[in-house]
This record gives sequence, structure tokens and C-alpha cells, in this order.
Amino acid sequence: MKEMSSSAALLPVPQNSVWWLPRHEEKMALKASMPRIDLVFLGDSITQAWETEGADVWEEYYAPRHAVNLGFNGDRTENVLWRLKNGEVDGINPKVLVLLIGTNNTGHRQDCAQDTAKGIEDILKVLAEKLPTTKILLLAIFPRSAKPTQKLRVLNDAVNLKIRHFADNERVFFLDINALFLDEEGRLTSDVMKDFLHPNACQYRVWAEAIEAYLQKWL
Repeated sequence: MKEMSSSAALLPVPQNSVWWLPRHEEKMALKASMPRIDLVFLGDSITQAWETEGADVWEEYYAPRHAVNLGFNGDRTENVLWRLKNGEVDGINPKVLVLLIGTNNTGHRQDCAQDTAKGIEDILKVLAEKLPTTKILLLAIFPRSAKPTQKLRVLNDAVNLKIRHFADNERVFFLDINALFLDEEGRLTSDVMKDFLHPNACQYRVWAEAIEAYLQKWL
């Protein structure tokens, strides 16, 4: 199947899932109730799963650091753009925001790498406007599919080659931790991600340890 080019990645829209807007409202209320927020995780289901598979690691690493999880299952770049434009980071000034987004653009809709990268770039532009002093740790889209030659892995890799250039190493920093999830031949196993997309519970500690040096420096 040929990659589709679409401007959908750039047009802020909410998801139409019944749970999605209520979760947005819950996160808005949580944000308002917290006396301070120093750390934000922003993304899709992989980030949302800090509340389930990664919950123990979150309690150890991030709960003491005044962190909030803004991961939403199924989100693409346009859904994150809508959330940002509808208040999710308004009124806060975190020291660090960890951004991981794009695998649902490439997976659900098979957007071309250019469109997914442009959607991520637009997210970074909105974050620059709303959180001008926040350090952004932009993560490479995690690997998916068992083999490095499979279509969706190749597509994510192509996005990562583009988004790495969005780092200015002053406010936006790019980090690729994907090798930690792969074997020596670049294969992804079910011991790491059962569905070859979402990290298993044990991998949330791998993720936390991989970014800890950045957080210790900035928090």
C-alpha cells in the first residue's frame, strides 16, 4: 500500500471516542488541582500506559516530581494539537515536557513521513508559544513490527530521521532510545512488546532509566 499524504495530521481535532473528551476534562481538572507541575508526559497510548503497565515505575520516578500524564490512547498529532489548543498546558510552567507521538499517524492512517513530522513540528511550535521556558525532550517514535524491514517500522524510522532535526539543543532535545528495545539484528520481540507496538510493563523501567540523566539535569 502506498503511503498516503494528508493534511489531517495538521488540523486540530478531538477524537470521537466516548471516553476521550471526559479524559481531557479530567486532566484539565487535575492540572488545576495541583499546586505545581514540574514534569509533563505528552503522547498517545504508550504514554497513557504509565497509568497501568508503568504505574509502579511512575510512582517511583515521577510522582515525587510533580508530574502529570497527558497520554491519550489512539492520539495522532492532530488530536494532541487540539488538546494543546484547548487548554491542557495553559496556566502551568513545567520544567520539562517529554513528547512521544506519531505512531498512530503512521499506523492507523499510514501518513507519509513528511506529514507526520510536520504534525510533530506543529506541536513543538504550539509548545514554544505556550511553554516558552520548558525543556522539551522529543523522543524518537518507538519501534513497531517484529522486523526492521516491515512497512510500519520503516515508516516510523523515516519520521525519526526528520524530527531529529527539530532539536536546537537549547530548548528542544531529541533522544532516540529505540536500540534499547531491539536485539542485535534490530528485531522486536514479544518479550519487549507483546503486540510489537506497546511496551510491556518491564519496559517502562527501561524507558525511565534511559531518560533519567536528562531529568536529573533539568528538574
